[in-house]
This record gives sequence, C-alpha cells and structure tokens, in this order.
Amino acid sequence: MSTNPVPTPVGEALKTAFRTHPAGVAIITASTPDGPVGLTASSVASVAVDPAAIVFSVTRATGSAGAILSADTFVVHLIDDEHSTLAQSFATSGADRFTPEQGWTALGTGEPHLDTARAALRCRALHTIAVGTSTVVIAEVLEVITGPQGRPLVYVDRRFHALPSADNI
Repeated sequence: MSTNPVPTPVGEALKTAFRTHPAGVAIITASTPDGPVGLTASSVASVAVDPAAIVFSVTRATGSAGAILSADTFVVHLIDDEHSTLAQSFATSGADRFTPEQGWTALGTGEPHLDTARAALRCRALHTIAVGTSTVVIAEVLEVITGPQGRPLVYVDRRFHALPSADNI
C-alpha cells in the first residue's frame, strides 16, 4: 500500500469517476479541550443497523480531522440545502466555524450540535483504518437526533446541489 501523495493514473481516474457521482453532505463535529472542531464530509454511509454503524473517511489525521479522530465521541450532521454555506465554511481551512449566527448549541454530552440538521448521529469510533493519506472510520451510532427536513444537499463535480424534498419526488 503506497502512501505516496502523487496521484497515480488510476487514482486520477477514480477522482474523475467520483467527481460526477453525487454524495450526501455531512458536517462532523467534536468537542476537544481546545474547543469545538468540525469538517465537511461527503463520504458518510450507513453500514449496519445492528449494531447501528456508519462509515466515513477523512483525508488526513491532522487538524480538525485529527481532533475528531482523537475525540471519545463526535456528531455526524446530515444536512440540507439551507446549510450549503455552512458546509463550505467547514470545508475551507481558516473559515469561520461555530459562530452564534450559524446556530450551534451543545448536546448535554458536550459535542457541538446543529439543531437545524435533518439528522444528527452521535457516534464513537469502533475502528480506524489508514489507507494511504486517508483514514477510514467505522463508527457506532449511539444516538439519532432528528431535525427539520428540507431539500437534501449533495456534492457533485466539486459543488453543492439541492435535491427536491422527499415530499416533491
């Protein structure tokens, strides 16, 4: 397994193939001794219902990703189109995060929580697997907090797009 950061032709072809494959968008947050951390992810998927588990990957184990990987628990927020600006902020290094205008609160367990997310999955990591410069996380879902349902947000071709709400399909 290579950890060479130079993409191979197959790696470049994979990026191109997935660039046009829509993926749901999530914001993953955790509380750390240095304050709240978060990032945007488009790699979240359901794995199992018994035990309830999800999977996602982060590009590196430093910065916000490293802090989330080190946290005892974290929250995966499944978000809607109304959160596209917030998703962009959490995808941009150095952008404003956890401002009062963004609507963050804290769960009783301390993790940052976006009350307007369609669902917030409070999780703990079961397994982490290094794959090149990425880390794959398999997480147990400890709690599901439902919120208002809007138009689902997807990421395709390096941009966020809204889908029709389930009521309009």
